[in-house]
Amino acid sequence: MERMDIYDEDRRFTGRTLVRGDRIVHPDCLTVVHVCIFRPDGKLLIQRRQWCKKAWPNAWDLSAGGGVQAGETSRRAAEREVREELGCTVDLSVHRPVLTANFENGFDDYYLLELDVDISQLRLQKEEVAEVRWAEPEEILTMLEAGEFLPYVPEFLKLLFALRENGQSFLTE
Repeated sequence: MERMDIYDEDRRFTGRTLVRGDRIVHPDCLTVVHVCIFRPDGKLLIQRRQWCKKAWPNAWDLSAGGGVQAGETSRRAAEREVREELGCTVDLSVHRPVLTANFENGFDDYYLLELDVDISQLRLQKEEVAEVRWAEPEEILTMLEAGEFLPYVPEFLKLLFALRENGQSFLTE
């Protein structure tokens, strides 16, 4: 039984936990993470969710992601999700989330990494991930428009690519 820490709207731990899948009620918040793995040529590793997933079955998504478990930091959760879903180890000890997106009941931390991963060597988590592939921004936006990608705001996906290109900074020189 997976448990998740509950935070207040200012991201302070409340001392309470929730069983994953239980309903969360405002103003309680949870933390989730996403990891975007880019190749040096700028392509993003994307994964197609399994057909049996409750939320967005068969849809394409970012490289890896999931909920932060009770007692776990965002960084450790991101490392764990990559290991579980893709079967590879990443070290985020010197990385912070590039951005945090707030949603109705929580916080979503986004980590951007540049790795030249051989996808034929990945060990995909069968319960979660059907397949992976590299994609350019235009391909992802086309998939989004066709309803094949999770329903992110197009400008948000463009921002992730822009942050990768600008060294993960919101400022240009």
